[in-house]
Amino acid sequence: MNKLLTIAIPTYNRADLLDKQLTWLSQAIKGFESECEILVSDNCSTDHTQSIISKWQNIFTNITFKSNKNPENIGVMRNIFHCLSSATTKYVWTIGDDDPIQERAVAYVINKIKNIDDLSLLFLNFSGRNKITGEAVHPPKIVGNRWFDADTEDGKGDGKAIFEHCFSKSVGAVIFLTATVYRADLIKRALQIWPTASNNWISLAYLAGYCAANGKVIVTKDVYLECIVGVSYWQKQPKAALLMQYQHIPEVILKLEQVGYSKAYCCRMLLQNYHEVDLKVFLGAMRRWPVSAIKTVVPFLALVGVAAFELIPMRELKVAETEMDRTTTSEVRNYQG
Repeated sequence: MNKLLTIAIPTYNRADLLDKQLTWLSQAIKGFESECEILVSDNCSTDHTQSIISKWQNIFTNITFKSNKNPENIGVMRNIFHCLSSATTKYVWTIGDDDPIQERAVAYVINKIKNIDDLSLLFLNFSGRNKITGEAVHPPKIVGNRWFDADTEDGKGDGKAIFEHCFSKSVGAVIFLTATVYRADLIKRALQIWPTASNNWISLAYLAGYCAANGKVIVTKDVYLECIVGVSYWQKQPKAALLMQYQHIPEVILKLEQVGYSKAYCCRMLLQNYHEVDLKVFLGAMRRWPVSAIKTVVPFLALVGVAAFELIPMRELKVAETEMDRTTTSEVRNYQG
């Protein structure tokens, strides 16, 4: 494994966008050809995607350029996971075929993965823009048009704590594929633990969390790319919002507990998810798919109830410890007096 980084692009029927992204990459990767490889995974496109791939294979003569065409459309998440698990380099950066990325991003990523030992996860900060209105979009808990507020570029912070902060501030940030560089061996281990992760649209948060728990984490202060909000693949699915809010996010939280995140943190995240779900999504689903909506929401409510119950003794213990500390401090002072 001599090369450091696989830059992978999953794509489907967006040949012109793929061509534009490879044009960007041809400039951004200059000087780093010997340390990178390119992978394009075509999800059985019916347009001229294959001709674009052939064109760029002839242009990228001084870099390893791999391509894959699935014999049938295997779905967005499975195609993404193919990119992640196929990397033969130490790190893998899977980018969207339509996400605007600054040229300097490649140089930054290469520099960090070369110079920080035991780096397991790198988040590139990004801005957001509404596809229809053009207005800036960012998480309500973060000031300014950026999606991460944990600036840890030296890799010295606690990886799990950094991820916990980012995940609690914005689920959308930690699942934005193009903003995330993973250590490839950790991705493969994470997928062995959860082999059906591709069935969950939020599972990229699990992959990031697993990497963060097993090495150093970087979150950039500067913005290196842009997320176009309102065009995500899952938004085209009829039951997407219901499943994501009431099933997929809770499932990821439970998986995070399984790989080492504390029960207290995971319980708090389940309760936070409960407070953040949109009731309109459930009511809309009840009108269209009442049986499916009930089957999805009832287990969610049961899970939230258990989380709330689990946190009660934890809170009582914390209060008791605080009171004990106060009593001990008072006794020490009286003794000294």
